[in-house]
Amino acid sequence: MNSLRRRAPFLALIFILTLLSALLFLGTHITATRAPEKHLHFQKHIQIAHSTCQGTLYPDLCVSTLATFPDLTSKSVPQIISSVVNHTVYEVKSSSNNCSGLRKKLKNLNPLEQRALDDCLKLLDDTTLELKTTISDLSKSTIGSNQHHDLQTLLSGAMTNLYTCLDGFAYSKKKVRDRIQDKLLQISQHVSNSLAMLKKVPGINKTSKTEAFPEYGKMKSGFPSWVSSKDRNILQATVNETKFDLVVSKDGTGNFTTIGEALNVAPNSSTTRFVIHIKAGAYFENVEVIRKKSNLMFVGDGIGKTVMKGSRNVVDGWTTFQSATFAVVGEGFIAKGITFENSAGPDKHQAVALRSGADFSAFYQCSFVGYQDTLYVHSLRQFYRECDIYGTVDFIFGNAAVVFQNCNLYARKPNENQKNLFTAQGREDPNQNTGISILNCKIAAAADLIPVKSSFKNYLGRPWKLYSRTVYLKSYMEDLIDPAGWLEWNDTFALDTLYYGEYMNRGPGSNTSGRVKWPGYRVINSSTEASQFTVGQFIQGNDWLNSTGIPFFSNLS
Repeated sequence: MNSLRRRAPFLALIFILTLLSALLFLGTHITATRAPEKHLHFQKHIQIAHSTCQGTLYPDLCVSTLATFPDLTSKSVPQIISSVVNHTVYEVKSSSNNCSGLRKKLKNLNPLEQRALDDCLKLLDDTTLELKTTISDLSKSTIGSNQHHDLQTLLSGAMTNLYTCLDGFAYSKKKVRDRIQDKLLQISQHVSNSLAMLKKVPGINKTSKTEAFPEYGKMKSGFPSWVSSKDRNILQATVNETKFDLVVSKDGTGNFTTIGEALNVAPNSSTTRFVIHIKAGAYFENVEVIRKKSNLMFVGDGIGKTVMKGSRNVVDGWTTFQSATFAVVGEGFIAKGITFENSAGPDKHQAVALRSGADFSAFYQCSFVGYQDTLYVHSLRQFYRECDIYGTVDFIFGNAAVVFQNCNLYARKPNENQKNLFTAQGREDPNQNTGISILNCKIAAAADLIPVKSSFKNYLGRPWKLYSRTVYLKSYMEDLIDPAGWLEWNDTFALDTLYYGEYMNRGPGSNTSGRVKWPGYRVINSSTEASQFTVGQFIQGNDWLNSTGIPFFSNLS
């Protein structure tokens, strides 16, 4: 008995070791049985990631991002894109917090750097909203061509915001940009990959990929269809025939004496048109229509009569973005009969008269007066009809999908060492659905340039960004245009990636025999190709311009 007791611990140890060996054998057997199954699942997961990322500009980032999604094999293409965009939203929030922290942490920032960080915070907020709207749109049961164009527009706008943030530090001597750049560029790459993956969404009309600006939309009665018949009636009516919700007048005969006061009491997130009459007078104020002020219409008493005037500029410490006399991001904004002016002068360099980042914004019988960077067509879909634009260097610039129809573009007298550039388009990515289309317009010298016209070179445009895209269609060009037509931005930058085209223009400046020989430049000979840049196909005009009342034509004529 004592011997048995002495052996009990030994026997217990043998039993435990035997049990552990059995469990280890069983576990090894189970693992060996399941390993091929796990391996096959992992292989399929990676194959889907590689397949979905094919055709993106940043495939390594795309694959590594998709590989982190645990349920990738069960996701549809829209759901995969939605997951990428959702991941990007968190990165945007992180960058926003970083900018906010730098704003407080860094001492001795000059006013330009402080304002550039403020721009970034605002632009990142806009980016978040555009990305969240993208996620919402991707969740719909079906994604047709119209929804596809909306998604392209939202993602294109989000990417533009990121580069605009970085552009604000172009003249910064401190290394603020270095602290935010890498993260913002990675976010931009996520957005770029999402844009590329949109092409893989089932049900999208694949022929649309050959259209240069399909998102702009169709035209109806001379306007994009996003201008409603009610808005069109308001725009085509005289001031005396129009019912206004508020009146602004310098002489005190209206509800307010300043535009800012009227804007403050205008409703937020309005689903119906809210019309403000701005009576004749010069209004020296900088005004911004923020995003929640949607569906506003400003009606003035005519070009040169109702004038909004400011003089902010980069020389005095403002960013180009903040220099605008009038800025608008509220969706569906419309203006008629107003002059927007930045009077800073040619010595002050970038000085914006109007900046629009408002989707479905339209301007009718307005004028935009400045020198360098007069009209900032920043992002999303825009339309300009029967407007006058005056400037010198890059005086129509930005990365919207924008059509100018029946407008007058006037080059002014610049500084002695300057050249006049009518456009500087800013498309950063080949999948952005953005560009400048100038249709049935007049390209001419302003009164101050005419006497000294031979002393200055004048060009149709230059490539601000890598995939710059601008076309002139059936427009009249005076003799001020240099025979080369277009000017380099910096040596060979963007010359083989840009898209510059001319179609059936007329006048002494329209002769294309001496034009540049860049790979990205072309004389457009096909009406089918030219039609891609019309209001109907470019900005989905038939879907929104009908509501504005601004006349427009959908096609080439």
